[in-house]
Amino acid sequence: MAQTTESPAPATPAPEPPARRTSRAPRVHRAWFVAAVTFVTIIGAAAFASLPGLLIEPLHEEFDWSRGTIGFAVSVNLALYGLTAPFAAALMDRFGIRRVVALALTVISVGSVLTVWMTAAWQLVLYWGVLVGLGSGSMALAFAATVTNRWFVARRGLVTGILTAAGASGQLVFLPLLSWLVEHHGWRPAAVTVSLAALAVVPFVWLLLRDHPADTGLAPYGGEYAEKPAPVTGAARRAVTVLLKAARTGPFWLLAGTFAICGASTNGLVKTHFVPAAHDHGMPVTAAAGLLAVIGVFDVVGTIASGWFTDRFEARRLLAVYYALRGVSLLFLPMLLAPTVHPPMLFFIVFYGLDWVATVPPTIALCREHYGEDSAIVFGWVLASHQVGAALVAFGGGVARDLFGSYDVVWYASGALCAAAALMALVIRRPRTEAPSLAGA
Repeated sequence: MAQTTESPAPATPAPEPPARRTSRAPRVHRAWFVAAVTFVTIIGAAAFASLPGLLIEPLHEEFDWSRGTIGFAVSVNLALYGLTAPFAAALMDRFGIRRVVALALTVISVGSVLTVWMTAAWQLVLYWGVLVGLGSGSMALAFAATVTNRWFVARRGLVTGILTAAGASGQLVFLPLLSWLVEHHGWRPAAVTVSLAALAVVPFVWLLLRDHPADTGLAPYGGEYAEKPAPVTGAARRAVTVLLKAARTGPFWLLAGTFAICGASTNGLVKTHFVPAAHDHGMPVTAAAGLLAVIGVFDVVGTIASGWFTDRFEARRLLAVYYALRGVSLLFLPMLLAPTVHPPMLFFIVFYGLDWVATVPPTIALCREHYGEDSAIVFGWVLASHQVGAALVAFGGGVARDLFGSYDVVWYASGALCAAAALMALVIRRPRTEAPSLAGA
């Protein structure tokens, strides 16, 4: 009699952990929603970046504060923006993107709305300079870079370009609105609008933004699934270590010096003082703000074109050309200011807009050539010098207007500084060997 053997029951496969269920990918990857929230957040952040230049004349007229005093508050804002930026990525690694950005937006909202009740100049420095400066610095380029690096493997260049352009788009959206509010209803409604714009973004950040793809059980767009890394506690120390070692090299000081002049001739000068300077010549505030908005449009075009040029031409020579052309344009600006907008002024606006942040791609490329894997941190410190330069001219421009009765000397001095930056860029040499890691040097 044949012996029958009972076949064993098939083994039940172990259930897959929820964090790794990636077989059924969503039709639209979650990374694009995260990028969209980041885009909206940066646009909202552009609201408070657009306001300082519109406040100089109203605050001077209402409180009789000197333009130098008002410019000092703006300079504190710009300086803290830059000095906070190198540590923003460390904060996000330690506490998460969502918490840092939501808190930063709340601080910005509080600082902006408190200016409505201020009665003394020190309150402007505290509310607009310190609070808004710290909040905006926590959402500097590190925010866009961190989101892109975590959520995207493919299309990183495209996403970086889109998020970088968000600042210019926000300037285009808010400048005409804020200038209309200032001219027809006063500066307080404009400050409240900025506060509400920052606060309105907080729910979107908290509900839709996630720190890492692993939080949603997905791989980054175009990449493989990876577990969420543990919070990093030594990133801030590494940022300081890289700074101390980079400061021993010549290229760092040349890059920091040229980028400080870049900030002085853009954020510190044109973004802060162009509107009051044009108003001095009889141009309506709304018209001058509209011209700044047009600069924001061509800023996007110039940034993309500069990236294309950086892939094909030597970065230091591009920087020299950009700074030289910017300096020449600033020397002509005092002759172009008039009560109405005329074709030569429009030509300046288009030309200057194309050059506004064209310096960023070649500066990043030079950081990468000289500092290798530490280039992002080095660029963070170079960006800090950009904001310090902007802060000095934001303050100095107001003082010069008080002393000389016009901004002409500021335009001419900035043109000369740009010529110096062009020469400094040419002094930078290519590294002879592959750039080492500064943190481990």
